[in-house]
Amino acid sequence: MPKITYILPDGLETVLDAEPGTSVMRTAVSHGVPGIVAECGGNAMCATCHVYVETEAAEGLPAVSDVEDEMLDCTASERCANSRLSCQLHVSEDITVRLPETQV
Repeated sequence: MPKITYILPDGLETVLDAEPGTSVMRTAVSHGVPGIVAECGGNAMCATCHVYVETEAAEGLPAVSDVEDEMLDCTASERCANSRLSCQLHVSEDITVRLPETQV
């Protein structure tokens, strides 16, 4: 079972087991991880599940779609090269994500 490590803005880490194929966003919301708002419920329409993927894990992820790319321009926190919408990240391997200071 893949593990997702969430690093909160204050440095606190939460590690969760995730069902393969479940999104990073859905796993966070299901377990009450703070900092993932997910207003649209995972439809890549709100950018309130923005995360920064740790560099080592980013290489095996799918490419950013046109829709995700457009929404990443609307994030409340700065967009970086490793920015992703966690609703678009379906886990099959361990992954570490850092949450931004704010989502809205």
